[in-house]
Amino acid sequence: MNKPFTSTTAADLPAEDLVTEGRVHSAIYTDPAIFDQEMDRIFQHTWVYIGHGSEVPKKGDFRLRKIGRQPVIMVRAKDGEIKVLMNRCLHRGAVVAEVESGNTNFFHCWFHGWTYDTDGTLVQVTKEEGYEPGFCKKMGGLARPPRVEEYRGFVFACLDDSVPPLRDHLGQAADLLNYMIDVSPTGTLHLDMGVNKTVYRGNWKLVGMDGYHVNYVHASVLESWSDDTDAGIAAMHKNDPFDDKALTRTRDLGRGHVLLDFREHRMATIDKYLDFLRGEPGGEDYLKSMNDAYGEDQAKHNLSLAGDPHLGVFPNLQVIGNQIRIVNPISADETEVLMFPVRLGDVPDEINTLRLRQHESFYGPSSAGSPDDAEIFERVQQGMKATVNPWIDMSRGLHREVVEEDGTRVGKISDETTQRGQMREWRRLMKGA
Repeated sequence: MNKPFTSTTAADLPAEDLVTEGRVHSAIYTDPAIFDQEMDRIFQHTWVYIGHGSEVPKKGDFRLRKIGRQPVIMVRAKDGEIKVLMNRCLHRGAVVAEVESGNTNFFHCWFHGWTYDTDGTLVQVTKEEGYEPGFCKKMGGLARPPRVEEYRGFVFACLDDSVPPLRDHLGQAADLLNYMIDVSPTGTLHLDMGVNKTVYRGNWKLVGMDGYHVNYVHASVLESWSDDTDAGIAAMHKNDPFDDKALTRTRDLGRGHVLLDFREHRMATIDKYLDFLRGEPGGEDYLKSMNDAYGEDQAKHNLSLAGDPHLGVFPNLQVIGNQIRIVNPISADETEVLMFPVRLGDVPDEINTLRLRQHESFYGPSSAGSPDDAEIFERVQQGMKATVNPWIDMSRGLHREVVEEDGTRVGKISDETTQRGQMREWRRLMKGA
């Protein structure tokens, strides 16, 4: 029998004692000391998604983001390149950018008036006679993460210079990101349609790729889709893709990246989806541009997921539905989720309007789906306060999981292959491996 032990004891245990192959200790979701370790061992030592290049299209455009709890600025600098800067004045440590987004020529610290260029260079200090000549040049500028790299517009940063290149880190996840990018005939995305934000009272790791909950948490939504005689999203979900008899799968891609894999299922219904698009305003023009750009066969594959790979990139990025999602840990029992609907480049306006309405219907603040997820996460966090038996089971499908030649682990759609994949990477990073 598993002996209960206190969270303070749990924080001192090796990571391998808290996460095993089919279960995890609930302290990894509830213990503030473990959360502090995560901010150091995970968010400072792996690639973290910062934002998309389309969010800062003009010189001087900036967005405030985080690496774990550390504030950063993503900015299009005066040389036209995207920079990631630590949002901390060199003097007394105040933030130099306070509003969430904007356009500026300089970042200004309101404490003592130090001023920085958009590439982070310190260009002026107040009452400069109090400093030695050449002081600004000697100080340099705002600190930067040691590594910043992009994959097709997706900007990542890492505070550890020893990490492998971003493309190696992403592995197969990069190929899955292409499904969102290449649903545009020119492979361009624009994150300029605002953001939905939610804060829930639960741990950041609860936001995962879970194919098991859908028929229960979102039962009413699925029922409405099954009654829908039209095509579109409803047609893509015919024959219950969340049934273990369906063609859908869960996949652990390695390094914590996981996938609810709808590709084979949706290719089986692609003709219905194309018929749906032809009936929508702008649909014929959209399909023609896709066929011209990629050829008919590849266009079908690109369109099959409708830009929704349902991909989780560890630790803070998800690409789901028509959105790019950032998960920001706040504390052990509080998480912020930012959901950015994506506008496709070079498609008819009507297509992007359709996609935005679909996003709002499931993921908006008054939608039928996303609020249910936040609610269930809070119920989980509440339940984990009961610690007589502190273990959480994640063994579903473990006995039938298949490992493919490339190392990918594959399960049925309701199997917890994805949760186990995320926890393996959690354990690796928490061990400092």
